[in-house]
Amino acid sequence: MADPRRPSPPAARSDPSPSRSDPTSATTPPEPPRPPPLVAVFSVTPSAPGAPEKWPPTLPFTAWERRYRAVVVVTDVVATITVTGIAAALLPGTSDQRVPPLWLATGTALAVLAALPLARAWHQGPLGAGPEEFHRLGRGLVGAAVLVAFIGLLAGVLAVRPCVFVVLPALAAVLFPQRYLLRRLLHRARRRGRCLLPVLAAGDPTTLRDLIERTRQESHVGWRVEAVCTSAPAALARGAVAGVPVVGTLDQLADHVRRGGYRVVAVTADPYWSPDRLRRLAWDLEGTPAEMVVAPVLMEVAGPRLHVSAVLGMPLLRVAAPRLTGGRRVIKEVADRVGAAMLLALLAPLLLVIAAAIRLGDGGPSLYRQRRVGRDGREFTLLKFRTMVVGADRLRPRLRQDNEATGPLFKMRRDPRVTRVGQVLRRYSLDELPQLVNVLAGRMSLVGPRPPLPEETAAYPPDARRRLLVKPGLTGLWQVSGRSDLSWSESVRLDLRYVEDWSLALDLVILWKTLRAVLTGHGAY
Repeated sequence: MADPRRPSPPAARSDPSPSRSDPTSATTPPEPPRPPPLVAVFSVTPSAPGAPEKWPPTLPFTAWERRYRAVVVVTDVVATITVTGIAAALLPGTSDQRVPPLWLATGTALAVLAALPLARAWHQGPLGAGPEEFHRLGRGLVGAAVLVAFIGLLAGVLAVRPCVFVVLPALAAVLFPQRYLLRRLLHRARRRGRCLLPVLAAGDPTTLRDLIERTRQESHVGWRVEAVCTSAPAALARGAVAGVPVVGTLDQLADHVRRGGYRVVAVTADPYWSPDRLRRLAWDLEGTPAEMVVAPVLMEVAGPRLHVSAVLGMPLLRVAAPRLTGGRRVIKEVADRVGAAMLLALLAPLLLVIAAAIRLGDGGPSLYRQRRVGRDGREFTLLKFRTMVVGADRLRPRLRQDNEATGPLFKMRRDPRVTRVGQVLRRYSLDELPQLVNVLAGRMSLVGPRPPLPEETAAYPPDARRRLLVKPGLTGLWQVSGRSDLSWSESVRLDLRYVEDWSLALDLVILWKTLRAVLTGHGAY
């Protein structure tokens, strides 16, 4: 028998909506109220009076979600049993014959397998996206360590110390990379158009277009916008937003969710959304397979700067100012200098080989020097390995008609000025390595916005000048998000996002992703 909670077949999403079959239904709704305050989008309300009790709603998962969760659970269990089993064989016997190593290992494994579900480390929601999955895994392992230590203390068994300080850290060293590898496999499937959640988006066409483009560029999130609802007359007349069909107006949203079996309803900014309408929509979606998410108007602010707190019975979104000074900046400065010094010492033989290869290639200088703009608009001389013929700057005006970049950037996939050695260096970003000297000198950072040219900054709009609040970086969000494939506006957006959301954790994530981007050579030319 079919499960009545399962969503309708996807084909239902292609059914023509009333707004498309009946011209009168595509009319503009009554004059919308003033845009709701920001706090309204985070309201959480109980069921409407008199409505059937369905709280919390049941969210049936798709087949691939269930399979992925099963793989995560099985691999966690296998890793736990394997690590604790090895520990039982390697741990020395104890003077307390009441607790042999096998019992200790078994108890540790049971503690872990009890703590992980209690920490919701196997809950479907955060699996495969965001840091919350790893936070829950860490909380589960810490909880298991506390449980083992507490039981050992109560029983007076000191032999649990190796379990707490050796076995569980060893298990963490296995589980975290294992989860990461599973996530990479999931992201690879999503890039191929598989394992995606069907999304119905609703809002203003401008914000809808932004959401659609982001889901296409960042497929690892796992969203695929399959339909949109909007009350904008122009979008209704065209029948599509960014290539996604318009299936109805905003007041028809709940009906389309119930018919289409969408897993996510993404609500973007629109004057239509008053607090009452958002509350009513949340009620209407109860009992459906859809999860409702609301994007605030602060599209580029996220991470550590956002905090939700309840005040006067309302959830308020607190937006902290970017923290670009203080102790964390000192830590970043020290880490930059120490990291650059260590990398220069480690890579010295490679740097000498590259310099010799460039010199032998055409007899020209190995280094290329160029004026760039750093923090607070101060110019400095950036160092790179030379990848073009000598005098390449003088040839640039002749190639301007072949420029493939937007804005003030100049990019060509097949730039005739690039030497054969330069092609290899550019593919793997080896030409950037001399910038470690700039980092050591304090002009640049290991992670930061792309170092702009003076003529670029002269054309900056006021918003783009916020890139200059921090030091430019050897790598950054632009490096791990497409590199030369990015448009100028997209690179500026990523740099501003870095400035707004900077944290030490973000720097570590970017450094980790840079390694993969460099090894694959994706987007480099």
